[in-house]
Amino acid sequence: MKTIKQLLTMKEQKEKISMITAYDYPSAKQAEQAKIDTILVGDSLGMVVLGYDSTVEVTMEDMIHHAKAVRRGAPESYVIVDVPFGAVGVDQTTDMKNAIQLYKETKANAVKIEGVHVELIKGCTQIGVPVVSHLGLTPQSVGITGYKLQAGSREEAEQLIEDAKNVEQAGAVMLVLEAIPSDLAAVISAQLTIPVIGIGAGKETDGQVLVYHDLLNYGSEHIAKFVKQYGDFSNGVEALKTYNQEVKSGAFPSEAHTYKKKVMGETDK
Repeated sequence: MKTIKQLLTMKEQKEKISMITAYDYPSAKQAEQAKIDTILVGDSLGMVVLGYDSTVEVTMEDMIHHAKAVRRGAPESYVIVDVPFGAVGVDQTTDMKNAIQLYKETKANAVKIEGVHVELIKGCTQIGVPVVSHLGLTPQSVGITGYKLQAGSREEAEQLIEDAKNVEQAGAVMLVLEAIPSDLAAVISAQLTIPVIGIGAGKETDGQVLVYHDLLNYGSEHIAKFVKQYGDFSNGVEALKTYNQEVKSGAFPSEAHTYKKKVMGETDK
């Protein structure tokens, strides 16, 4: 199983780190077989798997259920699980309780927390819960920020650099930067000692993450500018239509898909 020490070494040696989301047993199994370095059980599962309108609706129960399936599918992978909306930002006691529960029940390697929750990161680090921080565009806050480029001004960029340094100093083991200018992502990646994973943040970060369903064109309705598709599962509807037609016409099952052993006698017909 990959460790955070190995991921730190990859950063030091300038070896890029791959990350992909997975939400269930088969996608996690595929990711591990493909030798993806890290797997993120993102709260994006709310939209791409559960049909919610946003990540805001995702619950702790949702995250635990899916992350446990991912761990079963990828027992040797470095798995990170999102702390969902409403499970942090309440108070330190509640935040810690939720982070610990998520970490223990899912057997993940780390929990991911959106925003600059310095005290929570410190608390988790002190008791041994590794934290991955997420800055820039944070989907749980899109009701305020909107889905758009973040840190687009010099002042906002300087604040993001400060925030990144603060979460690292608090004990974060990794940082995800989403939808920020590529030159800013390059500066932050160079200034931090922890791995920086980008999504819509250019190529100068220490690694990249994409959503499983986006990169495989699997039911994705909106494809962001920063997504590249490496496969196409979009023909699923056509396959299902063909199946439906063959069942109705009697073409399926054919003899090739039928057990032919006779167990019923003539009188039993």
